[in-house]
Amino acid sequence: MAEVQLQTQTRADEAFDCLQTAIVKGDLAPGEKIGEVELCSRFNLTRGPLREALGRLESRGLLVRRPHAGVKVVSVSADELIELYRIREVMEGLAARQAAERMTDEEIRDLLATLDSHEAMIEEAQGQAYYQAEGDYDFHHRIATGSRNTKLAQMLLGDLYYMVRMYRYRLSTSAGRPHMALGEHRSIVEAIAQRDGELAEFLMKRHINAARQNIEKKIQEGVLTI
Repeated sequence: MAEVQLQTQTRADEAFDCLQTAIVKGDLAPGEKIGEVELCSRFNLTRGPLREALGRLESRGLLVRRPHAGVKVVSVSADELIELYRIREVMEGLAARQAAERMTDEEIRDLLATLDSHEAMIEEAQGQAYYQAEGDYDFHHRIATGSRNTKLAQMLLGDLYYMVRMYRYRLSTSAGRPHMALGEHRSIVEAIAQRDGELAEFLMKRHINAARQNIEKKIQEGVLTI
């Protein structure tokens, strides 16, 4: 019998997950300057794993290193964020159309089950937040991979994906938005299950357009600072 080797998380993996979650949730804010000593103390980390984690976060575009300025959490301007959402609207709309054509029935059932777990999480947070861990637990990640369009998935799940996740979480904490977003996700998956690519694309584009309008409104009201 072949020996099964189980992968275990290293200290560097744990440090990476800890810091990435802190960035996505805003505990480490966009543009915030960070130092190793402070991070070790704040997150109970040690220097070696921390340095490896910082390197990985930098390669993902979540941290930027500037000469004589140290390391900072990445940030974008309001105009850049709006443009990112316009790009997402087009690209993820196409991903949803192709997911309707190419996802298997089993994948669709699994995605619906994932949305059920999202609903339970939102209820646990009393409707105040909608946090999706990266990868298969993330609705948008699943649609991108389900499109079976390798080039499109590479573009959506590269630096763009990690950058946008920071702002998606901050926006999900708006009153009423978690339940609304979940309802929009369910409608998109229902269209995919019906193999209606045109409707899936329309609903995905409308979903991201609504998020963009929410961003613009919050920036104008001064609630969201970029």
